[in-house]
Amino acid sequence: MSQRRFTPLRNGQAMPLARLEELDIDAFRDEILQSVKEGQRLACLCATPDLRVFAVLAEDQGDRLWVGQTRLQEPCFPSITPQCPQAHLFEREMAEQFGIVPAGHPWLKPVRYHRSWGTRDAWGRTEAPVPGVTDFFQVGGDEVHEVSVGPVHAGVIEPGHFRFQCHGETVFHLEIALGYQHRGIERALIGGPHPLSLKHAETASGDSTIAHAWAYCRNLEGLAGVTVPPRSEWVRGVALELERAANHTGDLGAMAGDVGFLPTSSYCGRIRGDWLNLSAAVCGSRLGRDWLKPGGLRQDLEPELARELSPRLAQAWYDTNDALELLWGASSVLNRFEAAGLLDPEQARDIGLVGVAARACGIRRDSRVDHPFGPYGEHPVTISLAERGRVLSRGWVRWKELQESRRFLAEALDALADLPVDAKPAPLPALMPDALCISLVEGWRGEVLHLAITDGKGCFARYKIVDPSFHNWFGLALALRGEQISDFPLINKSFNLSYCGHDL
Repeated sequence: MSQRRFTPLRNGQAMPLARLEELDIDAFRDEILQSVKEGQRLACLCATPDLRVFAVLAEDQGDRLWVGQTRLQEPCFPSITPQCPQAHLFEREMAEQFGIVPAGHPWLKPVRYHRSWGTRDAWGRTEAPVPGVTDFFQVGGDEVHEVSVGPVHAGVIEPGHFRFQCHGETVFHLEIALGYQHRGIERALIGGPHPLSLKHAETASGDSTIAHAWAYCRNLEGLAGVTVPPRSEWVRGVALELERAANHTGDLGAMAGDVGFLPTSSYCGRIRGDWLNLSAAVCGSRLGRDWLKPGGLRQDLEPELARELSPRLAQAWYDTNDALELLWGASSVLNRFEAAGLLDPEQARDIGLVGVAARACGIRRDSRVDHPFGPYGEHPVTISLAERGRVLSRGWVRWKELQESRRFLAEALDALADLPVDAKPAPLPALMPDALCISLVEGWRGEVLHLAITDGKGCFARYKIVDPSFHNWFGLALALRGEQISDFPLINKSFNLSYCGHDL
């Protein structure tokens, strides 16, 4: 591209809104489409009540984000989705929240079934639609039948609806409907930061508490101009990698359970608890609640405790490795994993897949490396890749990332055992007014993005959260095409996406 009209910034960097050129809608669309064509991806597209639309493009190989804005004269614009599928859910979200109609959108329907943030939504409704009451795509033809699963599921699981179009056992199409328990987290953050704002961020997706809390903290630190001490950054890295290790262990065990391989399933169910208990030993919460705070930490990892955790880490890794060697040594398991859940790498790129699911398709995409934060700049991790885009690929990437997390954790605990404890962080100064900050954190599922926009008083005028599941649910739908419907539980678990991370 000869000349960029979006503004560059780094991960966690704040900048005044005045630095953003206000483009007309045609120039705004052209910039997005051309950038995506050249290999960037649409990391975020969101609107504000005054009909401003912001876009964030990630240049992963260049360690840069590009931010642009346009102000619509009326609540309508030509849809980007037909040329850029990455905009699909973002445009539907804007239609639901602010009544902005993306004209020409191929499948315009609600995302979360909540009341419009303005006077009415894009369908002219002033009341919230009934969750799940909507049109679903249907496949015609002899012997094509429809299978409906959920939204109520067995066990302790959040609601989500899956509508399959099948011919016999073969799935032609899967449509996923979520939003049954929309919690209004983004709206609750507006006007903050409030005393409960960090709590809201932590609970965006509970199994990714550290990832979301860190992204929130980095936004506040960027807007306040605060630098976090290196020791605190090390501890945050420990928290994030413990979260990653616990969830990857649990997922691999659950995948083993879905093919009836009970030894690894049973062992990993217990061992996941050992990883979680390492977090609890530091902050008192197995999920890492109340561990981080803007400017530093609520709970430090003192040198003596770091030394005590090292042998527990070694034991957790020994048990994990033992259980997973059983998995990889079972040919029946590998045959099932290899035969299911194919996702074409080109489709994965087109829809903007992130995290484990993207790396399993050979897409080299990891915010710890591409947009480094915290300790990862000076202590980089190795990106784990697979190429086939199947269940086996997603399991293998998790396994390799577990090994890398173990290496990072051992290095971090050794370093923390020799570093003096930081002074208690001072309260943050006032946030920069009329400014914007974007934070990326690579959670265990993939990229967590938080975008904060402040008003003239330095309060949140808009706060946008993009959980990796928001990018990846459509990837699960594509991975079911041509597959056997009986393999859905296994393929679904190989993605293991978040309902609540979508239903913000």
